[in-house]
Amino acid sequence: MFKVALSGDFLKDDGTFAYPDIDLNLLNHKNIEWKIIDTSPEIKSEELEGYDALILLGHRFTKNSVPKDKKLSVISRFGVGYDSVDLDACNDNSIALVITPDGIRRPVAVSVMAFILSLTGNMFIKDKITRNGEWDSRSEYMGKGIVDKTLGFIGFGNIGAEIVKLAKVFDMNFIAYDPYADKKKLEDLGVKVCEINEVFKNADILSINCALTDETRHIVNEERLSLMKKSSYLINTSRGPVVDQNALYNILSENKIAGAGLDVFETEPLEMDDKILKLDNTILAPHSLCWTDQMFYQCGKDDIDAAKDVMEGKIPKNIVNKEILKNENWIAKLQSYEKKYFNS
Repeated sequence: MFKVALSGDFLKDDGTFAYPDIDLNLLNHKNIEWKIIDTSPEIKSEELEGYDALILLGHRFTKNSVPKDKKLSVISRFGVGYDSVDLDACNDNSIALVITPDGIRRPVAVSVMAFILSLTGNMFIKDKITRNGEWDSRSEYMGKGIVDKTLGFIGFGNIGAEIVKLAKVFDMNFIAYDPYADKKKLEDLGVKVCEINEVFKNADILSINCALTDETRHIVNEERLSLMKKSSYLINTSRGPVVDQNALYNILSENKIAGAGLDVFETEPLEMDDKILKLDNTILAPHSLCWTDQMFYQCGKDDIDAAKDVMEGKIPKNIVNKEILKNENWIAKLQSYEKKYFNS
C-alpha cells in the first residue's frame, strides 16, 4: 500500500478533525492507506517511518525528521509558505516538496483587499464609535479614497498578480519591487517595476508578498519604513520576519505612517503583552485572514492530488525544489511507484 501521513496539527486537542472543509474522502483509494499521525511541532524521524507521502500543515520538517527507511518521497505543504521545511534535507534524501498556490492565490488577494478597505475606511474605529454611541465624532474619522492611489508591492508573484486584478476596479496605480519577477508579466498587468526604496517612497498602500528567505528577512526595516508617506499604510500577509516588527512598532507608535494590517508576526502566536497589541492604528489577524472554506477545500485537494500523482509515478504540480527532477534516486522512486500502482 502507498502510505500517506497527515501531520498531527490537522487535529483538535480532543482528537477530532479540525478542518472539515478538506475532503478526506479524496484519499479513499484501493492502493492508499492514510492516517493523521501524532507529530510533534518539529516532526521526529520515527513518526514518519513507513510513509511514502506527508501532507504537512504547520509543523516543521527538519533534517531530524527524515525517516531512516528513506521511503518518504513527497511532502505536500498546505499553502505556499515553506520556511517550515528544510529544503536541503529534502534534496539530500530524494523528497519532493510541493505547495498549493492555486488554493491560496485568490483568498490571500481578497485578504489584502479586506485590509486595504478596512484601513482606509477606518472601519474598526467607526465600529467602535458606533458601539459607544459617539456618532457626533464621526467627522473626525474621515476615510481615504483609493481611486488613483498607488498600491506598491515588495515581492510580486501569483498573489501579487491576483491582487492587481482585484484592485484594478478601484482605478489604482501599481508599482513593485521583485528582482526575480517576470518583467513582461508585470508590464502586461500595468505594474511599474521600481527599485525597492522607490516603492517605499511612493506607495500609498504597501503590500508585502515575498517568501521568507535569508535575503528577505527584515527587508522591511526602520530605514525603509521611514521613507514611507505619513498617509500610507503597510500590509503584511506573507511571513512575519520579513518585517522588523520592533521597527514597525516604532514607526506606527510615532504616527509616521497611517496604519498597518498584519496577518503575520515575527513570533506566533503573539504574546498577550506584545506592544503591537496596544496600537490603535493597526488591524491584526492570527495568520488566518485568508482561511475560508473554499481555500481549505482546494488546498486539501491539491495536496492529495500531489500524493496521488507520485503514487502513479507522475510528476506533481508546483514542486518547490525543482532540482529533485534531476535526482536519480527520486526518479527511481517514481518509476517504482508507477510500476506498482499505475493502472492497478
